[in-house]
Amino acid sequence: MRSLCIAVLGAMLGGSAYAQAPDLPATLTLDQALRIAEARNPAVVLARAQLAASRADVTSAGKRPNPGFSVNPDGLFSGRDILETSVSIDQEFETGGRRRRRVQEARFALDGAEASARNVMRQLRLDVQRAYMQVVLAKADVEVTRETLAEIDQVIAINRARYEQGELSGVELRRLQVERFRFADDAFSSELALENARSALLALLDIRPLDRPFDTADGLTLPATGSPPGMAEASPLDQALANRPDLAAAHREVDRAGAGLRLQQALAKPNILAGAGLFRAGGGNGLLLSFGVPLPLFDRNEGGIARGEAEREQATARQAATETQVALDVQQAINAVGVTRRRVAYVEGDFLKSAREARDIVLASYRAGAASLTDYLDAQRVLREALRTLNRARFDYRVSLFEYEAAVGAPAPAQGKDRP
Repeated sequence: MRSLCIAVLGAMLGGSAYAQAPDLPATLTLDQALRIAEARNPAVVLARAQLAASRADVTSAGKRPNPGFSVNPDGLFSGRDILETSVSIDQEFETGGRRRRRVQEARFALDGAEASARNVMRQLRLDVQRAYMQVVLAKADVEVTRETLAEIDQVIAINRARYEQGELSGVELRRLQVERFRFADDAFSSELALENARSALLALLDIRPLDRPFDTADGLTLPATGSPPGMAEASPLDQALANRPDLAAAHREVDRAGAGLRLQQALAKPNILAGAGLFRAGGGNGLLLSFGVPLPLFDRNEGGIARGEAEREQATARQAATETQVALDVQQAINAVGVTRRRVAYVEGDFLKSAREARDIVLASYRAGAASLTDYLDAQRVLREALRTLNRARFDYRVSLFEYEAAVGAPAPAQGKDRP
């Protein structure tokens, strides 16, 4: 399982994030945006570098101390002969299981880095999903403003004909034209929001320049199947506690801190230095043996042990805080899905239907001369705001599903019949 996770992370994090920008499809799907972001986003590069550093730490932790080789010519020269010399090899032996505990700490750190890398991918997916749907929302708002302008232009054309026939005063025609400028200004604001949303998504995809044109394939609506999240699943919180990579990283940090404390305790025990060699003195040869050990009279690594205990307490506290945050994320995600789903059903039903019917009735009355221009413009504004409210409700609902997936660490269950 560990090797599989490493392989998956390697595939997700592999490749150069600063390679040549890929061909951006003219119509970009959400899945395509996610794949591009996972391959190119700088946060992925940082996670890959952290993984490489953690793997290097594991390699370094498993190394034994290098032996030492020494040649010691001592004494005085007599002609060509050295009266006394020695050759020896010394080796330091670690005590207290230092190497084993050092490797254990490094492996826990690697496990934490892998979990953190998965959490980077989780957060990146949510950011891309939000940014993509922001483009879709801005695009829908632009369509609403354009439709509103088209309807205003139709009324202006009718009123201009009525004015030319003497059936309408010039003041009312001019007022309608002024109101059209206000709707046009709203259209410019919507187009600016769309351009900014596209640039924000391109920045997440790390694609330059940030004004590259593209369209989105996905919309704000979804098919209706299944049952609401939090209802079909027995315990979304249990899923989150088992799946969330940030919580897994917090667990591994506690393990790493515990292993670090045990390593500090082992460092309090002195290492042993042993050596062997040959010596020559006065024309005779002999075997040289040496043994040494530091005397722990002044330093028993009290500071390192105290720091290790403090780090373990900190890691335990961070783990508890992460568990609380995970529980809050899950509950808020369930709440958001339920409320936004009902909001969409309400806006799509009574609210939008009433606003559209009111506008149609007032428009017909206005054309017949039974309603004032003010009544028509008010009805048109209400319909425009109703359409925008529907777009925002659908956007919030789609984002709530993405947030549920990110909070639980698993895809959201299919939705009920009231799903848009």
